[in-house]
Formats: sequence, structure tokens, C-alpha cells
Amino acid sequence: MALCKTVLHFCSNTRFAALLPSTRSHSSRYYSHALNSNLKRAFLVDTLALVRGLEAKGVPSKQAEAITAAITEVLNDSLENVANSFVSKSEMQKSEMLQEANLSKFKTEVQSSQEHHFSLLQRETEKLLGDIEKMRSELRYEIDKVTAGQRLDLNLERGTDAYGMNLLIRVLKPAI
Repeated sequence: MALCKTVLHFCSNTRFAALLPSTRSHSSRYYSHALNSNLKRAFLVDTLALVRGLEAKGVPSKQAEAITAAITEVLNDSLENVANSFVSKSEMQKSEMLQEANLSKFKTEVQSSQEHHFSLLQRETEKLLGDIEKMRSELRYEIDKVTAGQRLDLNLERGTDAYGMNLLIRVLKPAI
């Protein structure tokens, strides 16, 4: 019924307006069914009312039937094209679920990758900290070694000075 009214509205804006029937009661009319190739959707057109309206406007019966068949075919093709451009609710839900699953998988992969990279960075940091500690230890050893050498040299100088003084005192003591 709504489709027939749509056809009438569409055609009332075109040159077929004078040929179409007025919108009367649709209680006992026959409707043709045009099924698309998938047999999923039926498109209804009130062909009897359309033929009668054309005949009432003076169009011969054969021509009225031919015009009705052409309009029905065009309308069904147009509706089929429109129907093919839309997605059913179940297909949309299936697509959404698939996208959500892909997104979840992607999030898991990203999280796993981040954890892996974090652990690599943590190991590298620990290695660098170990290297720094080793270098500190080596540096401390070298500093201690240089300090000990300087102390030894200082002590030797003191010892030499003290030995020289003792020697000098021994030599000078008998003279005094």
C-alpha cells in the first residue's frame, strides 16, 4: 500500500500524473509480487489499480498493462538497488562484532608488544647500571691505587728526609 502511494506520489510529479488512478480504498485490490533474485524481499505494486486508472483516463488496455509492467519493473529494480545499498541489521551486528574482535586482538597485540619492549628496556637499563657500577669500581680501584702510590712516595720522601736527618744528626752529634 505504501509502495503504491509512493509510486503515485512519484508519478504525480511527472507526465504520467494524468494517467494514474486517484488514491481510493485499497480493500479488495490485487497486488503483483516481484521477487528479487535472492527471494528475500517482495516488492508490492497495486497493478490492478494502476491499469484501471490508466484505462479510466482513456489508455487502451494493452498499453495500460504495458505501462504498468514497465513502471513495476523500474520500481522493483530501483527498490532492489536501494535494498542492495543497505546492510541488514544482522550483517551490521556481525560486522560490528568482527570489528570489535579485531580491535580487541589489536589491543592485545599492542599491549604484548609494549610489555615486550618494556622488558627489553628494563634489561638494557639493568645492564647499563651494571656497567656503570663496574666502571665506578674500576675507577675507585684506580683512585685508590694512585692515592696509595702518592702516599708511598710521600712516606718515602719523609723516610728519606728522616733518614737523612738521622744521618746528619749522627755525623754532627760527635762534633758537638
